[in-house]
Amino acid sequence: MEKTFHEKPLEEWLAQCPVLADIIATKPTFWLNQEIKKFSQIRDQIGFNQADVKDAADRLERFRPYIAQAFPETADLGGKIESPLKQIPAMHKEIEEYYEVTIPGTLFVKLDSHLPVSGSIKARGGIYEILKFAETTAIANRLLKTTDNYEVLDSSQCKDFFSRYSIVVGSTGNLGLSIGIIGAKLGFQVTVHMSADAKRWKKELLRSKRVSVVEHNADYSIAVSEGREQAKTNPLCHFVDDEDSRDLFLGYAVAAERLKTQFREQSIQVDENHPLLVYLPCGVGGGPGGVTFGLKLAFGDDVHCFFGEPTQAPAMLAGLATGLHDGISAQQLGVENKTIADGLAVSRPSGLVCRAMQHILSGIFTVPDDQMYCLLALFAQCEDIHLEPSALVGFSGLSKLAGVWEKLSISPEQQQHTTHLVWATGGNMVPDTVWQQYYKQGIKLLGSFSP
Repeated sequence: MEKTFHEKPLEEWLAQCPVLADIIATKPTFWLNQEIKKFSQIRDQIGFNQADVKDAADRLERFRPYIAQAFPETADLGGKIESPLKQIPAMHKEIEEYYEVTIPGTLFVKLDSHLPVSGSIKARGGIYEILKFAETTAIANRLLKTTDNYEVLDSSQCKDFFSRYSIVVGSTGNLGLSIGIIGAKLGFQVTVHMSADAKRWKKELLRSKRVSVVEHNADYSIAVSEGREQAKTNPLCHFVDDEDSRDLFLGYAVAAERLKTQFREQSIQVDENHPLLVYLPCGVGGGPGGVTFGLKLAFGDDVHCFFGEPTQAPAMLAGLATGLHDGISAQQLGVENKTIADGLAVSRPSGLVCRAMQHILSGIFTVPDDQMYCLLALFAQCEDIHLEPSALVGFSGLSKLAGVWEKLSISPEQQQHTTHLVWATGGNMVPDTVWQQYYKQGIKLLGSFSP
């Protein structure tokens, strides 16, 4: 372990930032952000704004005819890539029983695990970035106008044109799936650099879509770095930089206004007396960061967002708690970055996202792999919904609220009217044979589970 960070000994960092002791010990923890501010005071300092999100939403609307034609499973929604919102009282009860806590309010799950096309939250940001690149390139070459019906992009002429261009991305799995599926469908030559954590079935699925997969016997950061270097050699190559992409971030942010519509349809109030608490799994940070920013635009200080990370990959926690952002990695603290949650197996956070979250994220909690397995089994038993382990991380955050309510200035009466929303980020595309292995491990661990 390195003993000095930014010219300060580890002992000084531990005194200044006590949560580092839990990080180093890979102990489950809950960190509250002491630097959170009123959203109205800092919304113009984040580097993104409402106009940026509206531009992304408008672009996705223009692409709906294309999406509906190219991916028939989206036809019922007219080409909108969106996921269900579901109240889950049975899981609410199970969480209270197994963690031996009382959780006032109502519990919902946002099933991004069931987003069409690529079955994870990455279908938001990843697909959006490629659609924007396709639109920009087609317009620049006079193949498209924004007033056209975008179904034209599914033509052989456009596919032949896009085949001149390549797309490269580094990924632990789900981002690579979303980029590969939409990129290949449009006709681009796509290469996905995948880390050692990436699951075999994800690599095989990509190859079945005629996507080139480059495997690395190293972690996520190396996969991204290698992809970045490859992209530099080709002027017709677009690199999707998961560590520093505004387009990914904005694609995720669009989810918030859509959620607001779903809340209205289900008569769910969000205001000072009806707080919203959201629990989001976090890897490098783009997905949960974009969603959090969008939610803050939609609900202001009435929404409180928390990120969940594996105890073995607390990247965002290390970056935010120290204020070093991407200037520190969990591996520098001796954390191995070995976790069943492949989509969250990240040691260093996105600097772009970490800085954007500095004053708007309410807190971060960490979860050991054994709890993910247990929660996967519980959720399947309660709701008959199959998620991948990383998508269950959010449920653990519900168990840690006892000391949080007061610090969030949420009164006992307001607690009773709280909406809890766990963002389930992936799992619908996991092969059943693989999922059954997760489930059996969860059932086994439930017998020895302790809160």
